[in-house]
Amino acid sequence: MRDHVTCLPAPRGAWRRAVRADWRRPRGTVERAARAMAAAWQRPYLNVFKHFRVEEWKRSAREGDVTALTDTRLKGTVYRIRGSSPASSYLQLPRTGTQSLGLAGRYLYLLFRPLPRKHFVIHLDVTTEEHQVVRISFSTLFKEFKSTATWLQFPFVCGAAAGSVNDRTARTSRRDLMGAAPADVHWTCLVLDLRSILSLYLNRRYSHLKSVKLCANLLVKNLCTSDLVFNPGVTFSEARQADLACRGIAPMPREMAFPVPKGGKWHDLYDYIRFPPEGSKLLYDSIQKSCLAPAAGDQVSEDTAHQPPQSVMLTKAVRDRLSLVHQITSPKAMPRRCPVITKSIPEVHLMAPGPPRAGPAVEQELEKNQRPHSMGDTGQSPAVSDGGIHVYAHQQSERTVQAMHASSKERLLPDPILKLRTIIGFGGCSTKWALWTRNNAAVVYPCHAVIVTLQIQTGEQRFFIGHTDKVSALAFNGSSTLLASAQAGSLSVVRVWDFPTGTCLSVFKSHVRSVLSLSFSYSGTVLCGVGKDGHGKTMVVVWNTAQVSRGGEVAMLAKAHTDVDIQALKIAFFDDTRMVSCGRDNIRLWRVRNGALRSCPLDLGEYHSLEFSDLAFEEGHVAEREPEDRTLFVCSRSGHVLEVDYKNVCVRSARRLLPAQPRGCPRQHQAGSGAGPGIAINSISLSSAFCATGSEDGYLRLWPLDFSAVVLEAEHEAPVSSVCISRDSRKVLCTTTAGNLGYLDIQSQDYNTLMRSHEDSVLAFSVEGIWNQMATVSQDSTIRVWDLTSMQQLYDFTAAEEMPCAVAFHPTQQILACGFDSGMVRTFSLADSDLLVEHKQHRTVIIGLTFSPDGNFMFSSCLQGTLALYNCMVQKSHVLRVLGNVVARDAGNGPDALVVSGDSHLLAFVGPSKYVVTVMEACSLDELLRVDISILDSNSTALDSAVRVYFAPVSQGELLVSTSSNKILVLDVKTGRLVREVSPVHKLSCSSLALSKDGRYLLTAGDKVIKVWDYQMRFDISFQVYIGHSEPVRQVAFTPDQRQVISVGDAIFLWDFLALPAERSPPDRAHSCESSLLLGAEESSEKLKDTSETPRQTVPLPLLSSPPCLDVSSVHQAGHQSISSESDKEEEAGLRDSSKTVVNGDTGASVLVVESVRNEELVVVRPKLRQESSRSPGESANEPSKETKSPKSQCSVRPDSYRHFTPRFKASVLPQSFLSPPAGSEALKLKAVIGYNGNGRGNMVWNPDTGFFAYSCGCIIVVEDLHSGSQNHWLGHAEEISTLAVSHDAQVLASASGNRNEDSHCQICIWNIQDGVCTANLFHHKTQVQAMAFSRDDRFLVTLGDYSDRTIALWNTYTYELMSSTCISEPVHDVAFSPFSHRELACVGKGAIMFWLLEQQGTDVNLRVHRAPAPAVLGPVELTSLCYGADALLYSGTNSGHICVWDTETNHCFMTWEADEGEIGVLLCRHNRLVSGSNTKRIRLWEVTAVQELRLKGPDARSSSVLLQHEIALDGTIVSAAFDDSLEMGIVGSTAGTLWYINWTENASIRLISGHKNKVTEVCFSPDETHCVTCGEDGSVRIWSLGSMELVVQFQVLNQSCQCLAWEPHPIVAWGAESQHVVAGYSDGTIRVFNVSRTEMELKMHPHAAALTAIAYSTDGEIILSGSKDGLVAVSSSHTGMTLRVLADHKGSPITVLQCIRKQYRDFGVEGSELWLATSLDRRVSVWASDWLKDKCELLDWLSFPAPASPEGLSSLPPSLAAFCPWEPSTLVYVGFGMQKEALFYSLRKKQVVEKISLPYFATSLSLSPAACSMAVGFGERLLRLLRCPTSDVQDYAGHDDAVHLCRFAPSGCRLLTASHSAVLLWELTGS
Repeated sequence: MRDHVTCLPAPRGAWRRAVRADWRRPRGTVERAARAMAAAWQRPYLNVFKHFRVEEWKRSAREGDVTALTDTRLKGTVYRIRGSSPASSYLQLPRTGTQSLGLAGRYLYLLFRPLPRKHFVIHLDVTTEEHQVVRISFSTLFKEFKSTATWLQFPFVCGAAAGSVNDRTARTSRRDLMGAAPADVHWTCLVLDLRSILSLYLNRRYSHLKSVKLCANLLVKNLCTSDLVFNPGVTFSEARQADLACRGIAPMPREMAFPVPKGGKWHDLYDYIRFPPEGSKLLYDSIQKSCLAPAAGDQVSEDTAHQPPQSVMLTKAVRDRLSLVHQITSPKAMPRRCPVITKSIPEVHLMAPGPPRAGPAVEQELEKNQRPHSMGDTGQSPAVSDGGIHVYAHQQSERTVQAMHASSKERLLPDPILKLRTIIGFGGCSTKWALWTRNNAAVVYPCHAVIVTLQIQTGEQRFFIGHTDKVSALAFNGSSTLLASAQAGSLSVVRVWDFPTGTCLSVFKSHVRSVLSLSFSYSGTVLCGVGKDGHGKTMVVVWNTAQVSRGGEVAMLAKAHTDVDIQALKIAFFDDTRMVSCGRDNIRLWRVRNGALRSCPLDLGEYHSLEFSDLAFEEGHVAEREPEDRTLFVCSRSGHVLEVDYKNVCVRSARRLLPAQPRGCPRQHQAGSGAGPGIAINSISLSSAFCATGSEDGYLRLWPLDFSAVVLEAEHEAPVSSVCISRDSRKVLCTTTAGNLGYLDIQSQDYNTLMRSHEDSVLAFSVEGIWNQMATVSQDSTIRVWDLTSMQQLYDFTAAEEMPCAVAFHPTQQILACGFDSGMVRTFSLADSDLLVEHKQHRTVIIGLTFSPDGNFMFSSCLQGTLALYNCMVQKSHVLRVLGNVVARDAGNGPDALVVSGDSHLLAFVGPSKYVVTVMEACSLDELLRVDISILDSNSTALDSAVRVYFAPVSQGELLVSTSSNKILVLDVKTGRLVREVSPVHKLSCSSLALSKDGRYLLTAGDKVIKVWDYQMRFDISFQVYIGHSEPVRQVAFTPDQRQVISVGDAIFLWDFLALPAERSPPDRAHSCESSLLLGAEESSEKLKDTSETPRQTVPLPLLSSPPCLDVSSVHQAGHQSISSESDKEEEAGLRDSSKTVVNGDTGASVLVVESVRNEELVVVRPKLRQESSRSPGESANEPSKETKSPKSQCSVRPDSYRHFTPRFKASVLPQSFLSPPAGSEALKLKAVIGYNGNGRGNMVWNPDTGFFAYSCGCIIVVEDLHSGSQNHWLGHAEEISTLAVSHDAQVLASASGNRNEDSHCQICIWNIQDGVCTANLFHHKTQVQAMAFSRDDRFLVTLGDYSDRTIALWNTYTYELMSSTCISEPVHDVAFSPFSHRELACVGKGAIMFWLLEQQGTDVNLRVHRAPAPAVLGPVELTSLCYGADALLYSGTNSGHICVWDTETNHCFMTWEADEGEIGVLLCRHNRLVSGSNTKRIRLWEVTAVQELRLKGPDARSSSVLLQHEIALDGTIVSAAFDDSLEMGIVGSTAGTLWYINWTENASIRLISGHKNKVTEVCFSPDETHCVTCGEDGSVRIWSLGSMELVVQFQVLNQSCQCLAWEPHPIVAWGAESQHVVAGYSDGTIRVFNVSRTEMELKMHPHAAALTAIAYSTDGEIILSGSKDGLVAVSSSHTGMTLRVLADHKGSPITVLQCIRKQYRDFGVEGSELWLATSLDRRVSVWASDWLKDKCELLDWLSFPAPASPEGLSSLPPSLAAFCPWEPSTLVYVGFGMQKEALFYSLRKKQVVEKISLPYFATSLSLSPAACSMAVGFGERLLRLLRCPTSDVQDYAGHDDAVHLCRFAPSGCRLLTASHSAVLLWELTGS
């Protein structure tokens, strides 16, 4: 598998794209030499136009207006290409797409000039060393950079002449000249570094240039390739003086030079662009000029040619910070419309690179950034001029971001979970293709879309999978190393396979609609195919396959159309250019010559009207005969065999074989010329000794070559379609039209059947486990029984004039039941091969047939809806009961229409209509339950119908229903309530489903694929997809032993099921909240019709009255619309009255009184105050208030909205004791926090007036100064913070976090922003607080609980007493106060918005509520977000992507428009602008000026008046946003854990804050402590600057988790030196060494088979020690990657720690300069002394620490950790699970524990300070402890919201890094 590594220089303010480094093993020396010789003739350069003689138009092509002109200025010929569109006029090299230029030069020089005020397009097709063709395109039409795996599109920005109007405009406005070329555009020399482009953008290796296509509108002078860099500003004398040739720089050759008048300067007249720039490691999004080119006439000197690296004192991150701060804090003008443009973002390097001209450019850039910016240049790079090239770093693509995120997703394991074992089937498109392999041990044949290789002795099968439709032809080359296969259907393609390995070497279009025949030459260099084109005309195509085995392309040599019929065509084995074909009335000889395919007919004479079917060449070779002196045998449908003299092109003789004999006469096998009709010969095959024929009468016959008499024959039941003699002439392969495949052994005269198959699609199957047999029924009207072990056919039943359509095995007896299309149900005894009984209860097609698992009953159903029950306790079953019109007639037939539960008690099916699922008692057919599927999805306006049903294991009590809307509904069998649903399952409806016996895995079939699902849906990706079928899969099921899976359709597929057996019994139904009925299912269909106001189709009534249905849903009274629902107890008591509804039974809770009004819903709320829920500032913040517990909500199903906060699961608990240091004596001070909690909602605030900026990371509030970048940290929460809110005067911040346990409440902290002190703690909500808002005058604070809490609380901000608390029956998603009145607020929820009015009388607060439903045109939606606009406007977003505009005076919606494709979760409005953010990762800016005018039009308002101004795509779902008053700039947070700075004026998005989204697995300081490095489960390695805490570089490896890392311990050197390396270990057992200075991966090694868990450098950095999960320790060279030795002493237990220190050479009595230890999870520590230069490594000590036999109170064992003690030589410190919670000091000299320090808990992390006698210990109780030794002074520190699993001291001991899940905290030691 290829290794994908992404290296990202990524500080704030940089657009990001992934730079991928692909490391492959170098090619062999022979291949390199061959490639070098092939390119030698192209050096030093190649004039492409001259070499290919473009002016002759023989090797090039032109289309449209392409003219050769003489340019007076250039004094030569140029080509003008112009046209109305680029596609209509072009010049192309080479002439056809199948040819290749083969130009190997690294640089492509294009001398051209765009036509003024026109657009142009240029396409370059380049071939990689992996033989993949990549198209590189650049054009002035392109607005942005785009890339795929095979296409790169670059915008080209034309520069204007210096001093022109366009040039001055570009300089003053600082905008790029995007679009058409200006009028004064220059001639340009464009130099494309093709090798660098492929390496940087696609991680590919460049091989050669394949083709060039120059499209209108432009003038082109020449096209050249070279491996040299030609500089137009250098003369030949200057080049000789500077000796530039050795550096790859040369003056421009005469053929490529532009003329320069005397005294003129080249750069004043022409443009020179090199792309990408020399030495660039960054990605760019456009090709254009900038200030970095040399000035006109500049000389190239040695200093500029190789300038040494220079340190950059002012990094790009700092420059971006200055620009960013200036934009945020400077005055702003009112917003204005502007076009979408890409602004200049300076590139970021760890050091200043040193290519020519880089030094002055950097100095200019530093000078610019050190000056105050004006409005015109904020956030931009230096001015763009016409001096040369500069391309801008592009933003990281969404494709890369998704790949990064996908690497951290949990998947269903094992992967793959299915492995194809056997296919029963043959043919599909044709049964004439079956071939012997060269060793005669296997046969190759097609089975629909799969090619099968079958070993004739063992029956083992091998598969070639890749075709998407039926295989229509096969062909081998002479050595059986290459296999060609053609695919039928609309997408007719040909594949060439490497047969020994099964690898597909090439896929190409066949140029015909359907290939009927293929023939390979003996050498494998030519392939020929015959087929029909789109007009039904016969077409012959010849391809060149000579290079395909070496990775080359397949090119079409020739093709020809013909009117003659061709049944067979073969290439002559003695000449690859000659072919022979035969067909109706013709035999033709073909030959390829000079690129043309021509044929000549054979004079057939009296045989001209025969229909020839096959041909074969004479075998063997005679020395005295010429190769073409061969006899050709051609057979016909009339029984004739013609011998053709190939050399003389004439018929030598003709024989008629086997003329039909009169009845009663004995059969004569002879050749002659008898009259009468002959028997058609379908196939002929020759060996050197005999001939084989296959005929229509079903006989395979062997003849001598003179056809004197039949030697041997074999009779078949169907016509023989093909015969093939093996290479050793001992076997004859034979196929029949009935789908049988076998061979005749000539020596033993035995016939062996290899494969029997159905002739048509398989409809159904049934498997039984006692005798391990399977029965299938097919459209070929047969019933077949197969042995599952050998997959051989045992029985074959055929019913005359009937077609079987359903089959079932008796579970305990050898009885088979089968249903037919006549309505007949028959049972057969397989033991006696006898028909037992026929049942005639049905009159039409049987659609359902099954036995109960206990074998006592059988059930059948038909298309008329009849259901029959049979008693099967005796061998001959009899009918017990028949019901009419109970099974759905229109549900469609399928193999599993009837299902029985595992305990044989219940029967389920779809009926009486397709919208209803019925459950009956199996033994009596008494109806127990009826569920209307169509009403379960209240959000759908179309009726959903059931398709298939299936019972889960009895213990789970669930019924699975697949529906027509591609869902699977999981219903409770007893109540019919919806437990959960899976959607979408397939693109089309699910045709079959099955569940494993243990209830862990679900199988579904649809869309020609099979999916295997984790039934509990526990993973991010809970299914796997398997292809292979070319037709829809009819049925899929597990075998009784659960070890295999069977799927049927076009054929029978047997898969091995590789899932591991369950280690414990299936889990009980967990998460009762998820099993609750959805709100939409609690309403009847009539209720839905009333509330949605959308017409619904009528549910068809059953054809026959049925018993009363069980009411599976609570039905509200039709006239009662409320926003609250009844509790479960009220439902059970049947309380259906009331115009008033009590929402919560808790008497202490507030009561929502709902009064229903006829037309409007005016609700008056008089809540009771709960004073005990409030907290005054003086009260304790540690204890929640006491209140009466209310029962949990009846429905805690998460609504369809991402707005609701879900805390990350944590196994850690809070500490029971905490030893905080006295005030002023803290030894640790929190300096910085790396990360932003993208899991929060609205958890970032920014006030543009005061500059206050805060966000949450875990349980910490980070307050950052945007001017200095410094951070303050507010610690007050113990749990993850969900949301933040800032008051309008920016004096108060409110923060909310979740409850500590089920008995506590959520914590809301009130902070004084001026001093950062928490002034109050509020406790009221039960689960989570998802939104908060301050009133306009900051008098009130409203807090909103999540979907489980459903409480809105109103607080007085003066006293922070709870003024009102209201429970709502449905989840509410967002809340906001009106900016015009402190008495008005609004909230949004399911299908409605609620307007609240506060009425305060003294201490009493009354809330008047008006509930306004969403517009009916939107259907059932969730209103997910809201914001107030200008005057009386309110905007709300929906989960369907619509924005609704409401009039707050009339409380009605007067306008909607579709603003996004996904849910809108963020809305902000200022003046006449609106910002929306959604889960499609987009943030959009809207111009809504016209909305106020449209308010007067009411429902007639048109959304076309709303204009989309800008749109920016980010890296995750938008969860928070804050903008200035003009909405011109702001900050946006995403779920990816990133905070973005948004500038609409420049359409810029700059990464402001970022961190790891997943768990951080290791942290480490650099030796000089200027940087630190972190790695995580997302596969990234990130390097941060400790001075600014900016992200400097990111290395990303896809689909792997980075588990450990280490920084190379070289002596402290300047940042940027080549010696800066980081080594990282990954979950796949690989190790990668990254060069930090060059931002690239230098080395990759794979010393482990298991995931790495620890890694360390030796003290000199020459050796890398690595430990893995299996306990092995590998010793590898850091330079070569070679594994020097592997230590297995800890084998079986994961390595947790590796550490190396220096020692005296003779210390401890052993040689070696290094001491290192390894610690494993089993509490064992090994200490080693080593001298790696002498290859010595000796075990010094082995420690094993005792522990209790069974841990008590621990969910998982803590890690075993050890470290050398810096202040006590020859001593190590150990912590881990043991007899006591303590840290042990062990002396290596005394061989004993010398000191013990007691700990409060078992440690999870450990680090010892190298400078002071201090030890940092992290605990799973979210506690960090600092211990002073030997005094044992203790200080505990909070700030972590999960276990402290990492802590690392800096080398100086002045800093400490700790990590808790994804948050990284940097601490400073005070006084150190």
